[in-house]
Amino acid sequence: VEGMTCNSCVKTIETSMSSTSGVKNIKVSLEEKEAEVTFDPKITNGTSLANAIDDMGFEACLKRVVDILTKQEVAQSKGTSIKNADEREEEIEFTVHGMTCQSCVKSIEKALSKSTGVLNVKVSLPKESAVIKYRKLLTSPEKLAELIEDAGFEVVLPRSGSTDVKSVMITVQGMTCNSCVNTIEKNISKLDGVQSVKVSLDDKCARLEFAPEKVTPEQMREAIEDMGFDALLLGNVDEFVAVAGQMTGDWGVRFSSRKKHVEQDPLEDVEKIYLHIEGMTCASCVASIERALSKKEGVKSVLVGLLAQKAEVKYNKNRITTDEIVYHVTAMGFGCELMDKTGQGENVVDIRISGMTCSSCVHLIESSLIKRPGILQTSVALATSSGRFKYDTEITGPRDIIEAIKGLGFGAALADSSSSKDKVDHTLSIKKWRRSFLVSLIFGLPVFAIFISYVFLEEAGKRPHVMVIPGLSLENLLMFLLCTPVQILGGRHFYVTAYKALKHRSTNMDVLIMLATTIAYVYSIVVCVVAMSEQSSHSPMTFFDTPPMLLVFISLGRWMEHVAKGKTSEALAKLLSLQPATAMLVKLKPGSHQITEETVISVDLVQRADVLKVVPGAKIPVDGRVIEGTSMADESLITGESMPVPKKVGDSVIGGTMNQNGAILIEATHVGQDTTLAQIVKLVEEAQTSKAPIQKFADTLSGYFVPIVILISIATFMIWVIIGYSDITIIRMVYNPKEDNRDEFIIGFAFQIGITVLAIACPCALGLATPTAVMVGTGIGAQNGILIKGGEPLETAHKVTAVVFDKTGTLTHGKPEVVKTALFVSPDICDLQLLLAVAGTAENSSEHPLGVAITTYAKKELSTENLGICSGFKAQPGYGLTCTVSGVEDLLLEPNQRQSKTSKDSTQGNLILPVDGSIARDFVKADLDSTIYDCRLGKQYKVLIGNRDWMQQNGLVVTDEMEEDMVAHETIGHTAILIGIRDSLVGMMAVADTVKNEAQVAVSTLKRMGLRVVLLTGDNKKTAMAIARQVGIQQVFAEVLPSHKVEKIRALQAKGFVTAMVGDGINDSPALAQAHVGIAIGTGTDVAVEAADIVLIKSDLMDVAAAIDLSRVTVRRIHLNFAFALLYNMIGIPFAAGVFEPLGVVMKPWMASAAMALSSVSVVTSSLMLKM
Repeated sequence: VEGMTCNSCVKTIETSMSSTSGVKNIKVSLEEKEAEVTFDPKITNGTSLANAIDDMGFEACLKRVVDILTKQEVAQSKGTSIKNADEREEEIEFTVHGMTCQSCVKSIEKALSKSTGVLNVKVSLPKESAVIKYRKLLTSPEKLAELIEDAGFEVVLPRSGSTDVKSVMITVQGMTCNSCVNTIEKNISKLDGVQSVKVSLDDKCARLEFAPEKVTPEQMREAIEDMGFDALLLGNVDEFVAVAGQMTGDWGVRFSSRKKHVEQDPLEDVEKIYLHIEGMTCASCVASIERALSKKEGVKSVLVGLLAQKAEVKYNKNRITTDEIVYHVTAMGFGCELMDKTGQGENVVDIRISGMTCSSCVHLIESSLIKRPGILQTSVALATSSGRFKYDTEITGPRDIIEAIKGLGFGAALADSSSSKDKVDHTLSIKKWRRSFLVSLIFGLPVFAIFISYVFLEEAGKRPHVMVIPGLSLENLLMFLLCTPVQILGGRHFYVTAYKALKHRSTNMDVLIMLATTIAYVYSIVVCVVAMSEQSSHSPMTFFDTPPMLLVFISLGRWMEHVAKGKTSEALAKLLSLQPATAMLVKLKPGSHQITEETVISVDLVQRADVLKVVPGAKIPVDGRVIEGTSMADESLITGESMPVPKKVGDSVIGGTMNQNGAILIEATHVGQDTTLAQIVKLVEEAQTSKAPIQKFADTLSGYFVPIVILISIATFMIWVIIGYSDITIIRMVYNPKEDNRDEFIIGFAFQIGITVLAIACPCALGLATPTAVMVGTGIGAQNGILIKGGEPLETAHKVTAVVFDKTGTLTHGKPEVVKTALFVSPDICDLQLLLAVAGTAENSSEHPLGVAITTYAKKELSTENLGICSGFKAQPGYGLTCTVSGVEDLLLEPNQRQSKTSKDSTQGNLILPVDGSIARDFVKADLDSTIYDCRLGKQYKVLIGNRDWMQQNGLVVTDEMEEDMVAHETIGHTAILIGIRDSLVGMMAVADTVKNEAQVAVSTLKRMGLRVVLLTGDNKKTAMAIARQVGIQQVFAEVLPSHKVEKIRALQAKGFVTAMVGDGINDSPALAQAHVGIAIGTGTDVAVEAADIVLIKSDLMDVAAAIDLSRVTVRRIHLNFAFALLYNMIGIPFAAGVFEPLGVVMKPWMASAAMALSSVSVVTSSLMLKM
């Protein structure tokens, strides 16, 4: 039983299992990690009991079942040929036909598990087999076969086979925590023929006992690699292969169709598919998928794109099927579905073609290009002198297509595509509304001048009454002539939008504007026509002044609004501007990196696998891999990393970043829309167009807003008509009985108030309150390496009350490092340089993570890449290694220099992590005696490196002082490694997964923000508590399996906490999805795009606090914008409706339009203040 941490776990299992039907007695051992259960086989079985313990949250694996005979059975067995208990246990394998899915598997397992005498059942759908362990005294193969047949399946009885059990040791690289250990043990134990599995995290190895007639060591090794780990068999396994190969009959081992074939494929029928893969969170996931799939029979190549969430797989369809490929990815824990086989690899290019004269030219181009490899579809238009071509990006590209067209005698060049940057920074919209404003202003200014002049003349008692014809004054004629162009030209954008909205049975701000201006314009024309038809002696009151001035202010407001919106998406525009326009394509001399030709081409013409030259100071055109040269790259605008990142051969580079100080050659790996820059832009665009929950409320409110405003406007008109006819003295301040017609005045005044209500109402302010703040907030985040996937996580993050951290790779660096070096002898016997040189050289032959850490540390401290010579290397898994080291003389300094260097190291050079103050010295000097030799003598060193048991096996004594120092490190989660040279125990190195520098500050910052901080890890409790003490976390959940992390998150949520889960994404995807806000830590551009809501491009924990703080500030601004928009309408509409008319305050329609335009601009400006 794995997962028990204390006596409470023991009692939980014992109490729960004691009440299980059929259990007679149970005894659980915490030290042995096992449970011994006595049970009645007629009621239950071992498999059911193990499952019951699993259901409690522990990992239970059935070790063995031993018969305890009843008195009746003993009496019956007297005189029989039964020799021992083992002979009463049998294992049999049936061939089962008719299974089609996992439901069939479970129905068979369920039917057999309930049968008396059945101990264990394993049913395999791919192999069409069922392996059953049973007791001969209680059942028989015939009865078991009958049970399977009763379930509706066809079964074939096998012949008996050998039960010889063998063992093998497999080294496993890539395990980071106990979760990895449990994953391997759980999955490998399910393989047919595997008897037991024991995996050691410290020793990075697995010991397996198996039946060679059912499974081979190579199959077990491949199964471990299928989980994403590197596995290597120790020792010669030919005998096992021979045993498996000699098996015959129904018991013969059934090799999977996915087994590797040594012989060359006779049929090379290669196809390409694209897979959509969910759950990838970092480069480790990408590498695991590529490595695992590449090893499958029939798979030719694999290319996985993290941000694109897809994989391109080339495979031989005669060797492997698409379903098997999808199955392999799914089996690794990722969501996977098959995309269209070629659709996702297609691209479309538009090309300008010159020289075409007739339809025969069109036919020539189309018929010629469709025959070329990779061209999937052609469409050439003579009228526009252009062509559109669909092609396979793997086979061809725009450059090849252009060359093919030129080869036919025509001119060809890439068509000018609309700039994405123009769309992002609203360039086109700004130009459109600026033109609309200027047109309206040209005619609106004279209207305003005429209006003002007549007002002044009227107040001076000199208002002219110049009549052009009876019923039509000069004033109305001029207003009509100036208003009409504005109504048609200036208002056309509003008319088009309003028409489309009404056509789709919706309403918006443009509907209100066009209602107000059209009603005013039509009403004015109608009253003038009526007056002229009646030959009236005076011209009626009109509203020709309303449309020009209203449209002037609205066009001005829209212009300013789009200018401000352009500022909100400034971060996205900056990202788009990073894309260089050109790239330098080079041709290399075969077999070398010598450049034979250089050509400057458009970056749109770059194709995958092109070799590009990037000079110092130039932008890297596309994503690629360095194949020659070294340099530094400025990735600040993409990753937020302020310091330049070194690049050498084999390193990946990001398109759009700046190459600083060295010329490099890169091979293009992702081009066009597949580049990191394009994917980040897509992420930010999707975030900025998504809706926060409060925005959905605003949209719902806006949907009812316009109809309600129209009803209010109509009601206002009717109310003022009633008021005017009831008591005109209420509007006496604007009524002149000597000059104004009473009926005309009442209707005109009510009309003015109604139009003013339409003009002042502004759903735009409500609609802009949230998205503008979201755009600015996500833009600020993107500039600082924080990608927020939409408005919902941005809004939810401000409610977070508990932040849960994963340990490995999140709070820590995720890889072991040397944190302390100690000498047990005087430097005269063995100094620090000799210790590092010898230990580093010895471990240089090891692939163990701890050995790699020691070698890396030694190279760093000795400032060298070349160590000594190691011979006679032998490693004992679980203990250590022994070897002979030579050739380290060049790494050692002269005695006086060495002493100086040693003194320097003892005070500065070694990193010490005293968590509780228990470790405070660099060197532990042992009492010297005559048995310790000077390790510096001679040129060869016999070396022992390992744990205390390894030293004792080789005759080296671990003193109490040494033991004390080791225990001090082991108590805080470090791994203490002893080093012996020439039969003397001379030193120790402590290795641990070190805490990130900013971890403590980040945790402290989150606490100051009022958040509870929790550590959730699958690592052991001792290590988890040590890390928690270092960073300042009080609440720790340790030894938690990935599946159980979800339960811990749910438990916190049940207590009322709004949770944010921070993880590196390797084993944290379920918890990231369960948390209210999932925050994925990435390194460089390896960011999570599926499981998390917020992605931190940099691996900087301070960005967690920054993301939550950004959310809080942004949401506050959204609420402020929303409150302002509601308040504006709540005050503005009554004001426009004439509520204050009795006080002599009456608003004109143009004043209302100015206020309306100002409200939208004010909301956008408020959002822009987030940048301050």
